[in-house]
Amino acid sequence: MSSLPPAAPNTRFSDDGFWWWDGASWKPAVSADRLWRWNGQTWVPAQAPPPPGAPQAQGGGAGTAVLITVGIFLGVLVLVSILVTLILLTMGNQIANVFSNVTAALGS
Repeated sequence: MSSLPPAAPNTRFSDDGFWWWDGASWKPAVSADRLWRWNGQTWVPAQAPPPPGAPQAQGGGAGTAVLITVGIFLGVLVLVSILVTLILLTMGNQIANVFSNVTAALGS
């Protein structure tokens, strides 16, 4: 005779995992202090966050997000500065002529 744990009842959790349906109403699936989680049968300890320095399973976290954001910002800044430089090199004399005409018109 094998000693298998009883099968979990057909518990329905909300999409965010913070609520479960008991057949009549939604109940919290996480304790108020967030130390316990309802697994469908009983309250079990909530998983602790990984210790600092432990390898992460997904992505690099907030540090990677900040580095990517700064990199994109610098890339856009370089692109805009190159475009402005090219425009001023190709149209600089025409722009200076427009300002000279406006100054002459205001002076008369």
